Amino acid sequence: MEYHLKVPLSIEDITPLRIGDVVYISGKVFTARDEAHKRILESSLENMPFDLEGSAIYHCGPLMQEMEAEIWQPVAAGPTTSARMSAMTPQLLEKHNVRMLIGKGGMDNVADSMKGKCVYLAYTGGCAALAVNSITKVCNVHWLDLGMPEAVWVIEMDEFGPLVVGIDTEGEDLFRNIREKVNENIEKALR
Repeated sequence: MEYHLKVPLSIEDITPLRIGDVVYISGKVFTARDEAHKRILESSLENMPFDLEGSAIYHCGPLMQEMEAEIWQPVAAGPTTSARMSAMTPQLLEKHNVRMLIGKGGMDNVADSMKGKCVYLAYTGGCAALAVNSITKVCNVHWLDLGMPEAVWVIEMDEFGPLVVGIDTEGEDLFRNIREKVNENIEKALR
């Protein structure tokens, strides 16, 4: 199936998604990598400079060019390896109603914590310049003290995709299924 969704997302928006489905997303998306995740988890809800209710977080360290004071132009916005954020994801999902994570390469041991709450979507690595075409506006940046790639960028996206559902709200994990099938085929070949 193919879906076109708009952020903020409700649980009803993401519940129909199944592994392998194709999604295009529009609306405000937050970028966040390792350091941003750590700061989000360290911050109290009252001290957060942004609201993650119904949000989509893109595991991305974009390259931005400052055109004028606080006016940014995206140069590249490709996905980073999502597995690096796996250990922090269960706590993130307990604390915030994030509905969608977007990144590259799948995530480890997070499917159970995503059940009934969140989906993981994969974007093709190496498409940093292509992803920029979906960014219509850089709305804001938070925590620039972490450095450009680690800051939280609020970007307006239009039909960002194609994204493939890698983990759905039922806990099905496309990447885990593929790994299991590959291992099964290797065992058969070695017999």
